[in-house]
Amino acid sequence: MPSWNDTEAARRPLVLLPSAQQGPLRAVAKRVGVALLLLFAVVAVVYADRGGYRDTGDGRLSLLDAFYYATVTVSTTGYGDITPVGDTARLVNIVFITPVRVLFLIVLVGTTLEVLAERTREDWRKSRWRARVRDHIVVAGYGTKGRSAIKTLLSTGVDRGSIVVVDPDPRVVAEAAEAGFVSIAGDATRSSVLKQAAVQRAREIVVASARDDTAVLITLTARQLNPHAGIQASVRESENVPLLRQSGADHVVTSSEAAGRLLGMSTSQPSVSEVIEDLLDQGSGLDLVSREVRPDEVGGPLSQVREPALAVVRDGRTLPFDHPRCTVLEPGDRLIVARSSPRPRGAPAEREGADGASAASEQ
Repeated sequence: MPSWNDTEAARRPLVLLPSAQQGPLRAVAKRVGVALLLLFAVVAVVYADRGGYRDTGDGRLSLLDAFYYATVTVSTTGYGDITPVGDTARLVNIVFITPVRVLFLIVLVGTTLEVLAERTREDWRKSRWRARVRDHIVVAGYGTKGRSAIKTLLSTGVDRGSIVVVDPDPRVVAEAAEAGFVSIAGDATRSSVLKQAAVQRAREIVVASARDDTAVLITLTARQLNPHAGIQASVRESENVPLLRQSGADHVVTSSEAAGRLLGMSTSQPSVSEVIEDLLDQGSGLDLVSREVRPDEVGGPLSQVREPALAVVRDGRTLPFDHPRCTVLEPGDRLIVARSSPRPRGAPAEREGADGASAASEQ
């Protein structure tokens, strides 16, 4: 197998489908155990009927001779110095030792057969996956940002099988495959690598690269291959946001400045910072979700919605709750509302105010 230090090998994308892996030492030990079990079975049968065999040396068949006969027989060496002469011994050779010999050979060449079968199976699985995959989500980058994005996607109900990870580091790609994701080792700035991820049929593309210049190239390449997919990108510096948008990104998140804002807010307004962090952790505590307006809500103001509503999405625009157009909800609107999800076991409970409002709201 070519080394990843080789330039040509590094250019060639490696597709890994999630599967259960067995360690090489365990596989070898299992085959050796089966081979020894077959060998001892032949020794026991031969020694039990040792009177039916003839040794050209001394005429008697000892336990050592039984081991010797079993070894040269199952390995198809067959020197002929020990031969079955009794009817029972010959019948045992026909109905038992011969099948054991065949099985023993299969065990010996099992590694080669398994490699060939595994390659055939993997090629078939990859071809079948490429033919069937569509409307999936491609995540370019499996670092901290990529893992967090995938965690949030899973918490919102996205199927694990509909996520494809692309990363240039084979070790990171192997971790993603072990986590159950279809993974591709390769440079996501190259169109050949993104084509391996079937990005031309993807529904969403998440660009979570560690470098801003790489994120721009990935976005350009992905938008060229798929003009209709939604592209969500992340950058470290806000000055690169226009570049990402011009490259085709639909939404751009500035990671370093967002972290800085949270740090400043946690210093001046720690309670507000806790709420924002809770909102960012999808699936526990407070969550922001998008839903369609219900028929009984159409025509009324946003303030009469039962759930706390923060914004209305209308005609592709997001209107804050105090916008004049939010006074009358229209069919087709989407509402951004806050919901409370069950907290994971062990999570700290909300702090109760002096008037006990927190406890009363939960009852």
